[in-house]
Amino acid sequence: MSVNQSLKPITTKRENNLTIGGCDLVELAKTYGTPLYVIDEVSLREICKEYKSAFKDYKNINMMYASKALCSLATSKIIADEGFGFDTVSAGEIYTVHKAGANMSKVLFNGNNKTSREIELAIDLGVGRFSVDNFYEAELLNQIAGKKNTTVSILLRVAPGIECHTHEYIQTGQIDSKFGFDLTQTDEILNKIQSDYSNLKVKGLHAHIGSQIFEPKSFEDEIDILIKELARINSKYKLNLNELNIGGGLGVTYTNDDNPPSVEVFAASIKQALKISAEKYSIEEPVIYIEPGRSIISTAGVTLYSIGSSKQVPNGRKYIAIDGGMADNPRPAMYQAVYSAEIANKKDNCALETVTIAGRFCESGDILIEKIILPKPEAGDILCVYNTGAYNYSMASNYNRVEKPAMVLVNNSQSDMIVNRESLEDLVLRECIPDRLK
Repeated sequence: MSVNQSLKPITTKRENNLTIGGCDLVELAKTYGTPLYVIDEVSLREICKEYKSAFKDYKNINMMYASKALCSLATSKIIADEGFGFDTVSAGEIYTVHKAGANMSKVLFNGNNKTSREIELAIDLGVGRFSVDNFYEAELLNQIAGKKNTTVSILLRVAPGIECHTHEYIQTGQIDSKFGFDLTQTDEILNKIQSDYSNLKVKGLHAHIGSQIFEPKSFEDEIDILIKELARINSKYKLNLNELNIGGGLGVTYTNDDNPPSVEVFAASIKQALKISAEKYSIEEPVIYIEPGRSIISTAGVTLYSIGSSKQVPNGRKYIAIDGGMADNPRPAMYQAVYSAEIANKKDNCALETVTIAGRFCESGDILIEKIILPKPEAGDILCVYNTGAYNYSMASNYNRVEKPAMVLVNNSQSDMIVNRESLEDLVLRECIPDRLK
């Protein structure tokens, strides 16, 4: 079983209390406080190794971790050490992976509205590829590259017209999308680059069809569309573009009802589709970029909460409140994401209750998990929510003026702080009162 198919980090064990990476979760909560993000280093490294092994027989493959899923110095260092490059979408992500020691030639800068400041930073730090999303960006990137007397290598991001079966907010490959050129626009942008943009060197195409995808067929369809377009461009413009970035999106197991394909099955499908489409359109199998994000980091992460108050609605639900919620995990409120959880300090042979886990924030929609069966929750219990490595810390906010949680890395019975908990002083650190108000 691949790591992405596991509901829990692969080192999870139940002794008296739940442990991950050899660390007692109740003791972690006592030591570092809650809410607390916990990353299992073994799970993170293992999924990286699975990806590399699954694609090892494809001669030209570039693994690019999608940093938006979770970007920190320590996790970036681990992923870089495992041989991955990075798909980045902001100056902050570029700077973080740079400070973590990433090989910047293996970094791609993606996004639909890159600023001049971000583009300049990416060029100065030696980012290897820019994914050009629109006409405005192509002009701006060429202008900045010209001022710096350099040429930048680019991929043209296109919308392949594929609507994969996932939540509409995380679909990105359909025709009506804010991302990328429509395929009817590729001739226009290529003509513009060839005639006016001498500081841009086109290497190939880029597409991303969405996230939390369970059907390999969606990727197979994407590859056929991209290779067909690549072959058409090369023939019409007498070019030799040979790079395809097919994005990421492989799903993970949030609940026992989820059934994502393994990395091996995903890779086999991709490699077969590349072979078939390359032969079909009479081109060599291209250099490929894969951008897994969620499937790399999600399973490795859990979040620990302390249980506080409870409320039984007469003839209705029983609410159990935790000391976190939509500010440290906005996904349930944003697009009805579903999670699984256990009480770290209680075994399932205790008396069970069906409860709704409510957050502490001042929104009726701050509900983390609906109707979950748990050993009778009590104040002071530690709730462990699984598969929170992706898009929890990266989307966290200070809503209600609450400090963001800490994050620890666990391995071999050792825990290390990798993101310090925010303090009340941190909340006001960058603020000031004008002299006229004093």
